[in-house]
Amino acid sequence: MYVVKRSKSNPILTPSMVGAWGKKGVFNASPIKRGKNRYLVYRAQSGPDPLFAPDGLSTLAISKKISNKFGGTFGEHRRLMVGIEPWERYGCEDPRVTYFEGKYLICYTALGGYPFNAGNIKVAMALSKDLSNIDERHLVTPFNAKAMAIFPERIGGKITAILSVHTDEPPTRMGIVQCDKLEELWDENFWKTWHENIKDNVIDPRRSEQDHVEVGSVPIKTDKGWLLIYSHMHHRFGGGDLVFAVEALLLDLKNPLKVVGHTRGPILVPQESYEIYGLAGKSIFPSGAELVGQRLDIYYSGSDTVMARASLNLPDLLTAMELERPELGVRAKTNPIIIPQGNTWEAKATFNPAALDLAGSVRLFYRAMSSDNTSVFGYAKSKDGEHIDVRLSKPAYVPRADFEQKKGDAHGNSGCEDPRLVVIGKEVVMTYTAYDGVLPPRVALSRINLDDFTHERFDRWSKPFLLTPDGVDDKDACILPEKINGEFMLLHRLGHQVCADFFPRLEEGLTAKRCIEILSPRPGGWDSERVGLAGVPIKTKYGWLAIYHGISKTMTYRLGAALLDLDDPTRLVARTVDPILEPKDKYEKEGQVHNVIFSAGAIVRKDELYIYYGGADKVSALARVPMKRLLEILCPKNLAD
Repeated sequence: MYVVKRSKSNPILTPSMVGAWGKKGVFNASPIKRGKNRYLVYRAQSGPDPLFAPDGLSTLAISKKISNKFGGTFGEHRRLMVGIEPWERYGCEDPRVTYFEGKYLICYTALGGYPFNAGNIKVAMALSKDLSNIDERHLVTPFNAKAMAIFPERIGGKITAILSVHTDEPPTRMGIVQCDKLEELWDENFWKTWHENIKDNVIDPRRSEQDHVEVGSVPIKTDKGWLLIYSHMHHRFGGGDLVFAVEALLLDLKNPLKVVGHTRGPILVPQESYEIYGLAGKSIFPSGAELVGQRLDIYYSGSDTVMARASLNLPDLLTAMELERPELGVRAKTNPIIIPQGNTWEAKATFNPAALDLAGSVRLFYRAMSSDNTSVFGYAKSKDGEHIDVRLSKPAYVPRADFEQKKGDAHGNSGCEDPRLVVIGKEVVMTYTAYDGVLPPRVALSRINLDDFTHERFDRWSKPFLLTPDGVDDKDACILPEKINGEFMLLHRLGHQVCADFFPRLEEGLTAKRCIEILSPRPGGWDSERVGLAGVPIKTKYGWLAIYHGISKTMTYRLGAALLDLDDPTRLVARTVDPILEPKDKYEKEGQVHNVIFSAGAIVRKDELYIYYGGADKVSALARVPMKRLLEILCPKNLAD
């Protein structure tokens, strides 16, 4: 597991920073270090030239980092290369720069004609001793290709490069090429032989025939392999929604044609305004990466207009890329810990428990479903948090209000669903989903004296009332245990996202009127379809730890973690890229709804996070997560901006 953080300085390059030659866009930059200074070599696109370049002319520019601080800015912009040869006359695009055996090798896309097509888009290379002057330039590929990068050292004694082959006449694949001398890379006969054996010289990380991939960064050497950041365009040629994503591969140190690790999904997808609006909206494209200590900085373009940077902790990323990656959550050996039994009211399912740790025992309020699909809450208690010591034979909470009584089909879903419990002062406050089977589900609230709850006097729950407005599908809600600026904070799932609103008091007649966005789906990922809050966020010194569920396009439910700002919990601090738990065991994959892990409660004991969850909408289970490790992942010290 790992997190990725965008720089607070984003976008780090904008058209306003340069002259007319970058008026339309400054993007697809490659970072390179020279001495103590860091530079970005990037593509600068001018405004339209109706006489020569209707779409604007692309040239290569360079900028120096003004400050070596993590945030930093770039300045001293100047042009580095303008196309002068016939094969680059219509533009020089998307550089990848490698310092190799005393020279700076700048691979770039050369445009030799207009309109652009597969016949005039090829790879070229420029050589420079000092990044100030271009000493040589050569056309490299005799066929359509883009995005070539030279590995920073020889592999097996060979100069090695990776490139995107046939990007404009797909399917595109990533080719590996090796030679003894640089001159071979602009030898047409060398490439003819290579291309005749192309099937033996390519890797293909696409997940479907409709996907498109392109090389992003110059590969970075790590202990576990060559790290390659690349562009993975999901559904580029149909089959679903187009999603531009940044992903990563690990290539074998001795044989870069062998993939030894990969990310399970996107590292980054378009979410910020500078990634959504621009010349190519809703697109991001990685073009460089740099290792600074154990911090990996990824440079990427936003909507083919600006440059941005995001960072992550390299050890966490490499662990997540292992082919046999263990999950952070460890399931209890006794799972499932609560299963349906003979009582009529819980004969069909016992799942989605809320949890409180009180008076030495973990108290679980679980959703119980009868044969006619009426939901009530059952109660169980455990001293060690895993083995059930007490389980009531009668419901601890039943539908009482008109808004949760069954009104539709006699066997349709209705009742009280998916509780969340929190202690506020001397009361236990419960929020839950109230559903009558006809109207959209709404969030209800009931409370009970803490002493009554601890002593299991469950006939003393207060009259429930609704917290969310009529006619709006609203679920997965909780109240934060502490007031924020003197008000109660409600977290709830409205539509496909987690929202917040604030209440001066928790009383009947006050309903949510705002949806302050907290957490939204990420296109192309495991949480791409919908997200919802799990249990009540847990206060830590780093922020409010919130476990949430994410639903993919395949309708698989998984759990992830997010960190909300301590003083302003409407601000998202961090969010895991990968899930903590995903359906794996039979009780999570087979049930009323297949492939579901859904949590409504968690507690902390001895630096372990006990996550209670429902499996496949049928049973209740437990997984333990090391709290210290989870917080290290969510807030690595080397990503401070």
